[in-house]
Amino acid sequence: MAKSSFLSGLKTLALTLAFVGLALWAAPPANAAKPVVPAPVTDASLATASGQQAVVLSGGCFWGVQAVFQHVKGVISARSGYSGGERRTADYETVSTGRTGHAESVKVVFDPSQVTYGQLLHVFFSVAHDPTELNRQGPDEGPQYRSVVFFTTEEQEKITKAYIAQLDEAHIFKHKIVTDVVPLKAFYEAEAYHQDYAAHHPESPYIQYNDLPKVDHLKKQFPQLWTGK
Repeated sequence: MAKSSFLSGLKTLALTLAFVGLALWAAPPANAAKPVVPAPVTDASLATASGQQAVVLSGGCFWGVQAVFQHVKGVISARSGYSGGERRTADYETVSTGRTGHAESVKVVFDPSQVTYGQLLHVFFSVAHDPTELNRQGPDEGPQYRSVVFFTTEEQEKITKAYIAQLDEAHIFKHKIVTDVVPLKAFYEAEAYHQDYAAHHPESPYIQYNDLPKVDHLKKQFPQLWTGK
């Protein structure tokens, strides 16, 4: 087994043990209220012709973010990887040290004639992660799990910043949004065993506790965007 794969296995094992204890005393009630996140006021219009556009999103472990966007209508592909650092440090073992500048990320390629960029942001901020957690997401801690939108166009930058301002001004969340909005310099695909991880390991306690509820939330909250696949 590769060392990076071994580290991933250790992560899953450690979190499995943690979840056993968590379920006994700290699990939130099933009917716990979640903030209702409105759609962006500022958004792009649907394109009149098919095409491709990309954005890289970071919001905690890339397993869950990828799983969510793989089920969104108009998304052509969602690939796990690393952004924010250099090519030479873009591997799971090194990124896991938290000292590379990289964030675990997902490159979302979408057809702007099928889904708007603002709709993708709506999913990202309401389903895929909690944008108010600084340098962590759920049980995962470190700058590699920070919240980032790596935009690829000026329009994406404008829409993202306007949306964050909209949500903060409306006090949608109890805490201020900490999502960074920066231009994409490079995206490096993660190791093969990280791709489609949630689909390949639905029995994993980590996936069941952290990621499958996000996919279920997407299906219930965004039926118009749910692909059913």
